[in-house]
Amino acid sequence: MLIVHVFVHVKPDCVDAFKAASLENAHHSVQESGIVRFDVIQQIDDPTRFVLVEIYRTADAPALHKETAHYATWRDTVADLMAEPRSSVKYANLYPQDAGWDYPATPDA
Repeated sequence: MLIVHVFVHVKPDCVDAFKAASLENAHHSVQESGIVRFDVIQQIDDPTRFVLVEIYRTADAPALHKETAHYATWRDTVADLMAEPRSSVKYANLYPQDAGWDYPATPDA
């Protein structure tokens, strides 16, 4: 598995638009077979900062995700909403074991 944390700093007047676009993207992303989880989280003490926590089944899954229409829509929609370019860090899973992540996504929960 591959875990990616994407760090995003949004312009203050663009927070609502960024949230709407990111939640729409996440809703579609969790339906991809190569994605285990796709979380959108917002920093409490600075609501202009977000982290996307993307958990992929394989190292190839991020590239497949970036070929989807919903990713392209998100990328194009949020490009001008960011205060600075987004950055990411890749992680390897240690615990729980990869099989422990195998549960159905509940995007509406």
